[in-house]
Amino acid sequence: MYNSDILGPVRASERILILDVLRGFALFGILLVNFDYFVHPFQTILFPLPENVMGVEKAIAWFIKFAAEGKFYTIFSILFAYGFTIIMSRAESRSDKFLSIISRRYLFLFFLGLFHAFLIWVGDILALYGLLGFILILFRNAKPKTILIWIIIILIVPLLLTLFGALAIELGKSFPEAREQIEKSFLTQAEMYKKDIDRAYSVYPDGNFWEITYQRIYDMKFMAGSLIFIGPNVFAMFLIGLYLGKKKFFHDLENNIGTLKKILIWGLIIGLIGNFVYATLILDIQRFIPTLNLFVASFFQMIGVPALSFFYISIISFMVIKQKSFIKYLAAPGRMALTTYITQSIIFTFIVYGYGLGMFGKINKIEGLILTIVVYIIQVIISNFWFRKFEFGPMEWIWRKFTYFR
Repeated sequence: MYNSDILGPVRASERILILDVLRGFALFGILLVNFDYFVHPFQTILFPLPENVMGVEKAIAWFIKFAAEGKFYTIFSILFAYGFTIIMSRAESRSDKFLSIISRRYLFLFFLGLFHAFLIWVGDILALYGLLGFILILFRNAKPKTILIWIIIILIVPLLLTLFGALAIELGKSFPEAREQIEKSFLTQAEMYKKDIDRAYSVYPDGNFWEITYQRIYDMKFMAGSLIFIGPNVFAMFLIGLYLGKKKFFHDLENNIGTLKKILIWGLIIGLIGNFVYATLILDIQRFIPTLNLFVASFFQMIGVPALSFFYISIISFMVIKQKSFIKYLAAPGRMALTTYITQSIIFTFIVYGYGLGMFGKINKIEGLILTIVVYIIQVIISNFWFRKFEFGPMEWIWRKFTYFR
C-alpha cells in the first residue's frame, strides 16, 4: 500500500501538468536538433554548412539554428532543476534525507548516460546532467538574488573568453611571423577534425556493433572537450530552473498570467532578433577559431536562446491554462521523458548505423525533418496508450526504484 508519509515517486495525481507538457514539447525539439548528429559526425558542427547544401535544405538548416538549436535543451534543463526543488520540498515536508535521495537519483542518471553514450549514441547529455546535478545540490540553500548573480556570471565568462581569444588572435596576426604560425596551427586543427569526420563516415554506416562501439569511444574525446562549452550553459539554465522552483512559478500558472504575458512579448522580440543574427552568422563560421564574428554570433545566441525558450514556455503555458485538449497529449512523452529520449537514440541509431539500416550520411535534411516528425508522433501515440495501463514509463520505474528503494 502507498504511504504518503514516506517520500517516493510523484504519483499521477500529484503531477504538475505544465511540467510534463513542456518536457514532451522539449523532447520533440531536442530530436529535431539531434537528428543531424545522428546522421553526420558531431565534428561537422565546427565547420560552415557545406556548399552543396542549398535551397530548401539550407533553409531547413537555418530554421533549425534559428528556432530549435539550444532552445529545447534549455527548456529541459530548466525543468530538470525545477524538479530538483520539488523533490527537495517534498523531502523537507516528510523529514526525509534529501541528500541521499537526490544523490542516488543523479548517480543513476550519470551511469545511465555513460551506458547510453558508449553503447547507443555518443551524443548523450544525461551523464552531464548527472554530474552537474551534484553541483546544483551546492546551491540548494542559495537565495534567489544570489542565484541570479551566478546565472549572469556563468553566461558572461565564456563569452568574454571568446572575445579575448578573438582579440588575441587578431593582435597576433598583426605580426607577419606570428600570423603564419597562427594560420598554420588552425589549418592543422582543421585537418585533424576532418580526419575524424572521414573516419566516422567510414565506420558508422558499415561497421558492426563492436566496430561502431569502438568508434563511439574514439569520438568521446571530442564530446568530452565540448563539455567545456555546453556545460556552463546547461548549468546556467539549471540555476534559472532553481530560481523558478524557489518561486514555485509553475505551481500556480493562473496567478502568473501577467508575468507570462511579459515573457511572451519580450521573449519573442529578443528571441527573434538574437536568433536571426546567430543563425545567419553561424552557418558560415568555423567554430574552433575564436573570431570577432564568432563572438558576435555567440553574444546573440546567449541572449536569443533563453529569450525564445521562454517565449515557447509562455505559449505552452497559456495553452495549458486555456485547457486546449490537444496539448495534453504532449504530457505523456513528458511523463516518460527518460524512456522517450533513450528510445529516440535506439530508433535513429538503428536507422543510420551499420548494424541496422546503414543510412549514416545518406539522409538529407528534408527526409530527416519528415522522419523526425513521424517518429515523434508515433512516440506520442505509444506513450499515451502506455499510461492507460501503467503509472510510470519503463526507464522511469527503474530510475525511481533506484532513487527511493521502493
